[in-house]
Amino acid sequence: MTAPSEPLLTLLRVGTIHTPETVDATEILIADGRIAALGSNLSVPPDWPVEIIDAPDLAAVPAFIDQHAHVTGGGGEGGCGTRCPAMSAADIACMGIATVVGVLGTDSVSRSPADLLAGVRGLCADGIDAYMYTGAYRVPAPTLTGDIQRDLAWIPEVIGVGEIAISDHRSSQPTQEEIARLVSEARVGGMLAGKRGICHFHVGDGRRGLEPLRRLLSETEIPPDQVIPTHVNRRHELLEEAAEYAKMYGATIDVTAFDDCPGDSEFSAYNAVVELLRRGVPADRITLSSDCNGSLPEFDANGDYAGMRVARNTELLGAWQKLVRDGVLPIGDALGLITGNVARVLGLQHRKGRLATGFAADIALIDADLQPRQTFAAGRRIFLDAG
Repeated sequence: MTAPSEPLLTLLRVGTIHTPETVDATEILIADGRIAALGSNLSVPPDWPVEIIDAPDLAAVPAFIDQHAHVTGGGGEGGCGTRCPAMSAADIACMGIATVVGVLGTDSVSRSPADLLAGVRGLCADGIDAYMYTGAYRVPAPTLTGDIQRDLAWIPEVIGVGEIAISDHRSSQPTQEEIARLVSEARVGGMLAGKRGICHFHVGDGRRGLEPLRRLLSETEIPPDQVIPTHVNRRHELLEEAAEYAKMYGATIDVTAFDDCPGDSEFSAYNAVVELLRRGVPADRITLSSDCNGSLPEFDANGDYAGMRVARNTELLGAWQKLVRDGVLPIGDALGLITGNVARVLGLQHRKGRLATGFAADIALIDADLQPRQTFAAGRRIFLDAG
C-alpha cells in the first residue's frame, strides 16, 4: 500500500490554549480538518502518519472570523479608476483570520454577486474558509439566481444578505416595507437552507441612523438576531444610539475597525468597544469586522466625491490586541469579539469560534505580544511567519 503524500494527523504542541477559556492543556490533535482531542501528553501510535508542530512559546486561540470583507474589492464612488483591488489569502491569513464573509458595496454594476462568488471560491481554493452575502447596497438586492431565497437555499457559500445600505446618501433609500420584505426573504431562505440567513446592514452617517431597524424590530415579528448593523462607530451619536438599540432589543451590533482611525481616535474600534461596554452593552453582543479592501471615501458638504483610501484589516487585529493589553476585557471575552460572537451571528457556532473536540481546526498561534505567527484553517497551515 502506498503511503499518503501528506500526514493525515497534525499534533500541535503549544504553551497555552485559550478555547476562548484558558484550559489545562497544551496539545491539540487535528484529524480530517477538525479538532480530534485537546489535552497534554497526547499519544499517537508510532506507525500513524502524523506531523508534529512544536511551538512552546506560542498560545493557541480560535482563528479569527471577519464577517465584512470586500474580497473582490469595493469602491468605485469616484468612477472606474477608484475601484479597490481584490484581497489575497495571504492578506487574510497573516492577521490570524481563517474565515471571511465577502460583501459587495456601492458598486453592483461593474461587480456582481457572481464575481463575488468567484472570489470567494478562489479564497477557498487557497485555504481560507470563505462565504458571502448575496445583494449589495441597493434594494432590490442583486442576486445569483434572481431570488434571495433561492440564493440561500442553493448556493452553499451564501449565508445571508448584505451589505444593504441605510441612512446613507449612497443607498437606494429603501422604504420600510422594502426593508421588511428583504429581511423576511432572507429569514425564510435561511430556514429552508438550514442557515441563519442574516441581513447585514451598512449604516451611513445620515440623521435617521438605526431608525429603520428599530422600526423593523418594533413593527414586525422579525427576531433581533436576524439583522446586524455595521459601521455603528462612524459618529458619536450613532454609537450612542447603537448602545441603546443593543440593550433594548438584545441585539448584536458590529463595530468596524476603520484603519484610518488609530486606537486613540474618537471613532476607533477600540474606543467604540470601550464606550459600548461603559454604556452597559454585554460583550457577547458586540462584534468587530474590518471592511478590508473597501473604500474609505471622502465627500464634500454637497455629497460630491473628494477622494478615498483603501481599507485594510490591520486595525482589526490592532484593536483586539489593545483591548487585551489594556485590560478592557480578559482575553477570553475579547476573543469573542472576533471569534465566538461572530460565529453565533453567522450561524456557524456549532463548528467555529471555539477550540473544542469536533470543531473545525481553525487555529491561530499567537506570541506573547498577541501577534499571529501561524494560522490554520480546517487543519491546514495557511500562514507561517518566516521570522
